[in-house]
Amino acid sequence: MPRKAHTESVSDLNAAPGGAAAVDRALSLLSAFQPGDEALTLAQFAERTQLYKSTVLRLLASLEHARLIRRQEDGRYALGAEIARLHGLYAASLSLDRIVPPVLRELVAATGESAAYHVRQEQGDSWARLCLYRVDSSHVVRDHVRAGDLLPNDRGVGARILIAFGPEAERPRGPKERKLYDAIRAQGYCAMVGDRSAELGGISAPVFHADGRLAAALTLTMPAHRYDEGHIEPVRAAARRLTGQV
Repeated sequence: MPRKAHTESVSDLNAAPGGAAAVDRALSLLSAFQPGDEALTLAQFAERTQLYKSTVLRLLASLEHARLIRRQEDGRYALGAEIARLHGLYAASLSLDRIVPPVLRELVAATGESAAYHVRQEQGDSWARLCLYRVDSSHVVRDHVRAGDLLPNDRGVGARILIAFGPEAERPRGPKERKLYDAIRAQGYCAMVGDRSAELGGISAPVFHADGRLAAALTLTMPAHRYDEGHIEPVRAAARRLTGQV
């Protein structure tokens, strides 16, 4: 029988009524991570949870098996990939439906053109540009894209924003491309005619999470003959409104 700790552990002090002690202890290890922590040692886990190191090791083995914890080469433990997956599900559950479409509708009303909200859709070793939300222009002549459509990840102003403000390692290395993406980041938006299609123009601006990570590209599209640089500021303003809310 394992000996009982002389000092009550964090999980003992915050035990769930009617819950399982082992689960409470495992969750206390995840809660041990604090802002700024990249990884923790066994000793840090034991100190922060007031659990024996032997108990911590057994719990870490289960958490590692579930991909909630990842053991590094230096012997420390970091949060695992399953945390990121669950975070994605949690973020989706926050009902972006109540946040994004109203802003898109206001942008369409102000400009008369079609507005969309584009995100990265991971696909194995690559990614696609997913149109997550779309509000159409009332004009008969417009581009026909629907929510749920996958679009090119290397053409179109929305793709340019996702590249420019996305992972640096994925940006094209050529001098012409570097100059383009440096300019997009410097000005805070991308405006082009004929990039994805010769008949289309577009304006896109980045939307960020509260922690500064790129969330999406907010994009306004229109036929090339209706392209209007006067729509740049409304697009940027709409993106700023969504920043920190998604």
